Amino acid sequence: MPPKAKFTKDEILQAAMQIVREQGLEAVTSRELGRKLGSSTCPVFTVFENMEEVNSEIIKTAKELYKEYINEGLKQELAFRGVGMAYIKFAMEEPKLFHILFMKEHSEPIDIEHTLMLIDESYIDILKSVREPYDLQEEEAKNLYQHLWIYTHGIASLCATKVCTFTNAEIQLMMTEVFTSLLEKIKRSKSDDKN
Repeated sequence: MPPKAKFTKDEILQAAMQIVREQGLEAVTSRELGRKLGSSTCPVFTVFENMEEVNSEIIKTAKELYKEYINEGLKQELAFRGVGMAYIKFAMEEPKLFHILFMKEHSEPIDIEHTLMLIDESYIDILKSVREPYDLQEEEAKNLYQHLWIYTHGIASLCATKVCTFTNAEIQLMMTEVFTSLLEKIKRSKSDDKN
């Protein structure tokens, strides 16, 4: 008969998330988890098979939390800007989780469109949030989204690594200026094509 679990899966995961938020993913070891729980390492392995499973659950939890931020952004009146602000807010409030999800090295580089699809489960909703209100064709919306994501990711990375700090007003202004410039370029290009 297997030993009775001293801690629930959720309790262990919450302890793991505390470690991640304080020290990063690499600090989550069975020994550190046991210390955080005030126990030996044994209770961890009555619930999880190994540390890879713990890490997998941490990443899953980080993705779920990130999605909550994005869903809040999508509810804003200007949903596309709301998503960008939510992305940066996540980086500022959860820098270690942001690093896990968006700043880790990949084995092979991929093109930006597939990167966005891969890293963000809300890709279709975000694309729709820029396409419909601004009457853009699919390719125009993708182009705008890609440019703004690169810009937004830059701001978010600067904030997550504490290289720079910005107020919400400064972030909104910067993003609005870039968005407006790109949108005007798209509209001007459409107008030129008609003439």
